[in-house]
Amino acid sequence: MEDQRGSVLVLTNSCDVTADVVLRLLAGRRVSVVRVDPGADFHEGASLAAAYRTGDQRGTLRTRSRELDLTRVRSVWVRRPSPYEGAPGLQGQDRRFSAEQSYWGTGGILASLPGAHYVNHPWSNRAAEYKPAQLAAAQRSGFLLPHTLITDNESDARDFVAHERGGVVYKPVWNTPYRIGDQPHSVWVREVHGHEITSAVAVCPHIFQAKVDKAFDVRVTAVGDRLTGTRIDSPDLDWRYRQDLMRCTPIAIPEAVADSIASYLADFGLTFGAFDFAVTADRAWYFLECNPSGQWAWQPAGTTDAVAHAIADQLQRGSGT
Repeated sequence: MEDQRGSVLVLTNSCDVTADVVLRLLAGRRVSVVRVDPGADFHEGASLAAAYRTGDQRGTLRTRSRELDLTRVRSVWVRRPSPYEGAPGLQGQDRRFSAEQSYWGTGGILASLPGAHYVNHPWSNRAAEYKPAQLAAAQRSGFLLPHTLITDNESDARDFVAHERGGVVYKPVWNTPYRIGDQPHSVWVREVHGHEITSAVAVCPHIFQAKVDKAFDVRVTAVGDRLTGTRIDSPDLDWRYRQDLMRCTPIAIPEAVADSIASYLADFGLTFGAFDFAVTADRAWYFLECNPSGQWAWQPAGTTDAVAHAIADQLQRGSGT
């Protein structure tokens, strides 16, 4: 019999196959699920309405196949929705107006559902995506941190590189889509030398970070207090560069690292986080970053299954967690 405690609302794009892993589990548990991409579907037949008055809040989400009472949403899984880009038939400032009204209107409604449990709340996600905020929270949470400089000053960058004898890497503050010609181009983490620092640093902030003499990388996927660790052995400084060459195996998570992860999640109000660490030969775990909506289904089957079940459990329990 279908569970009647309310529906799970999944906000993600139509190509998100990672979401499918969890949705299959929820379907097997007879949990009602409504999936919608707010950045796209509301221009293709879906609609949303919310009403507010003293002591009462109501709303309805309609898709081509479902009608959802927003007061009956037990959980919201904010996976990877498309950006709000405005109605496709509009141009210029009209489309920009449409996009911004959708962001603040549609986005505001979906972020304010009474009694719903968010994995993660979109405002918590946004706050946790800022790299400087991540580093500050990691410091407060007791993680080991590589010496890091964020600057748009050429002289400061040169001095930093000169004083880090073990080497320095560069990474972008945000993974902005970038194209060379007609081809998408990724900006990978790479080692940088003093002679490469030029006045071009002044155009925007850059992250320069002491290179960790790592033995391997680790991805820890956290869902509430359930943690899974994957050791990543790769020939590349940035293991994402050639994922076909990396080798992944499960790894135990030290208690001190687990405690810091719990503190970090609480700092941002997150339920989910994908943490990346560089681990040295003497087993020092250095925090690199945490993606609040990171991918996880690429990991070994046992890890992927554990994460999927942990997310499904969060969504099924709802705010009673």
